[in-house]
Amino acid sequence: MLGGTVSYAAPTYAAFGHRVGVLTSAAYDESLLGHLLRFGKVVSLPASSSLTYENVYSDRGRQQFVRAMACNIRFGDVPNAWLNAPYVHLGPLAAELDPLEMARNFPNATMMLTLQGLMRQWGEDGLVRFRPWFDADALRLIDIIVYSQEDIQQYPQLTEKMRQASKHLIVTNGRNGGTYYNSGGEMRYASSDVIPLDLTGAGDVFAASLLGVLPFVEDDLRKAVRIAGRLAAYSVTRSGLDSAPTSEEIAAAIKRFQGG
Repeated sequence: MLGGTVSYAAPTYAAFGHRVGVLTSAAYDESLLGHLLRFGKVVSLPASSSLTYENVYSDRGRQQFVRAMACNIRFGDVPNAWLNAPYVHLGPLAAELDPLEMARNFPNATMMLTLQGLMRQWGEDGLVRFRPWFDADALRLIDIIVYSQEDIQQYPQLTEKMRQASKHLIVTNGRNGGTYYNSGGEMRYASSDVIPLDLTGAGDVFAASLLGVLPFVEDDLRKAVRIAGRLAAYSVTRSGLDSAPTSEEIAAAIKRFQGG
């Protein structure tokens, strides 16, 4: 099935009314990419296979395996028409891009990095293991960093290190909301009480909603994290690409929090 950050981010950005461009890599005949075409322009670097994860569940929890890889993505692969994009979302799934290279070449964009895919490593058996990622040079250039508490459970001290180096850091914590860190301190935000159907993609919907709503709230991140938290809560009541927020939900969330 289709998955990964871009799969949930593209319909989310489209629901906000933004023009969406997706740069990815997949097998040349990958039919699953067709699901994204209605949300924007899709440019795929042809590869011999698509990035493929297998999740194996047992009483001990989930084990994740990388079964196939596509191509790495470089700045030179970005279409010329997209070079002046005002907002850029880096959503690697398997460390397939270099955030520093991208950040250096989009100096005028507001750039967000969702970190999860950079904190994975695997060997010949494909079993995914945690690796801490930290690049001070990249963090100085990237405007917004987003990851979940679950992503760093093996290295919880990473957050203190990240908050010292990042302009804006948001650490999500599922139904408990999350924390927004910046040079002015920290702000906790709440989630909404809902009955979950499918938790998959909630973090990606949160991140895309956070970046997507900025033009509507004068780039006020304190408002944006509250709105994104509410839209992410809606997302778990649905499944698949339908977990992206609707335009009506977006309008209601903006109205609710626009006053402060």
